Amino acid sequence: MSSLPAIDLSRAEAALEDAAANARLDWLLQVIGANRFLPEPPESLQFVGDGSFRLIGAEFLGHFVRYGRLMPHEHVLDLGCGVGRMAVPLTQYLDPERGAYDGVDVVQPGIAWCSARITPVYPRFRFHHLDLANSLYNPRGAVAVADAGLPFDDASFDFVTATSVLTHLPPEDVIAYAREIARLLRPGGRCFLSLFLMNDAARRNLASGAGRPAFPTTGEGPDFYADPDVPLAAVAYEEVALARIFAEAGLVPAAGPAYGHWSGRAGAASFQDLCLFSRDRKAP
Repeated sequence: MSSLPAIDLSRAEAALEDAAANARLDWLLQVIGANRFLPEPPESLQFVGDGSFRLIGAEFLGHFVRYGRLMPHEHVLDLGCGVGRMAVPLTQYLDPERGAYDGVDVVQPGIAWCSARITPVYPRFRFHHLDLANSLYNPRGAVAVADAGLPFDDASFDFVTATSVLTHLPPEDVIAYAREIARLLRPGGRCFLSLFLMNDAARRNLASGAGRPAFPTTGEGPDFYADPDVPLAAVAYEEVALARIFAEAGLVPAAGPAYGHWSGRAGAASFQDLCLFSRDRKAP
């Protein structure tokens, strides 16, 4: 009688757990996207991009968990939190006793709305206005990003997200934020970015007219501007140069880029490109 191959029970159990976890996350994202009772700002305050507030927030929660490996007990810093598009779905995922969230933004009305509508119900969700200069969102800001530090202690966060933030920053601000992210992350903590990455594939697609925004395909970089008249409306960064900026700050790739469909790539799961860095455990 021929014997059947042995079953690796540990691997089979892990696969079942992964499948169950994915099913639970899919269910949660559907509930968040359909739940009209969750806080949602008025249209006059929705300055953070196109699309459905709830559906895009739910989409990114999925990216945070699946790509960024965010866990419910972790402490999250949301750079450029706007009017809470990422915060609202995170209220349904982070553990109410162990997890925590801090959001910062240069647009004061957005912070005021989040503080009034989210924090009273979810007290471990806190929002902070930073009067940092940005020619697009806060042109009268009192302090340059490079001269300011974020108001948090060293190594106080497990997960930092900057969703479509580098898309509105000049290189000197990206360098300053990379250094601050490295300071604020605990060793092994992760930084999640959504942005426009310029590389050979993006250039080819943009040259064919498939991309949106239509960034120029020539130039030294590392920054590229879709609209020279309003430079910070949409900024792309050379992929290699961006990785170098983060490496010099002590942040190393934690996963390969997940490219989006903004430049005409087929089959992408998101509009913008996604990057994940982690704080080098050897960094001071």
